[in-house]
Amino acid sequence: MYGKTRSGIGLPALCDDAGILLSAPAGGALADAAIQGRLFSVANQAAVNTTAALATTWTGLGVGNPSTSGKNYVFHEFAWTIEEADDDSGAVGLMIATVGDMAQAVTPRCARYGYVTTVALTDDGATPGTPILVRLCGSFYQAANSVVNTVGPHTYRIDGSIVIPPGYALLSYTGVATTGKLLFHYLWEELDA
Repeated sequence: MYGKTRSGIGLPALCDDAGILLSAPAGGALADAAIQGRLFSVANQAAVNTTAALATTWTGLGVGNPSTSGKNYVFHEFAWTIEEADDDSGAVGLMIATVGDMAQAVTPRCARYGYVTTVALTDDGATPGTPILVRLCGSFYQAANSVVNTVGPHTYRIDGSIVIPPGYALLSYTGVATTGKLLFHYLWEELDA
């Protein structure tokens, strides 16, 4: 057997007439998902305000999975960077909540550009359900007029270890409120639920 599908169905090896195994370049861990139109990303287009800690009147960047999507969102990456220095210092992380009133306010993109669209709710400000902090991804310390220890962007590899089912959202978290300083991005795959 050559391998198995995710559902456990065995696949035969493919050989040429001389019996030599035929293979194709893999193109990277997420190449198949990108080619098949299952991989999406979203990023803030300008620095945003963020709310402190587990606020339900939330701002930053998040990806919500509508209850009617029929998909599970498998997250591969989250990143953040600081656009401008001020006196804020705090943690950066990820939290999960129900979708609440999220909308598609920031345009998500398929990794295979121009191929398909997503119904993901990609928002930079909403009122989700009560959030729960699930990952700490880093911290930032800023002194007036200088950024200390925050060379970035800071990329947190999720590698499929967070799956958001329909009706839930993955949201950026900052331990303190910031004003127009941070940008975020997400990379996720959409699979049938």
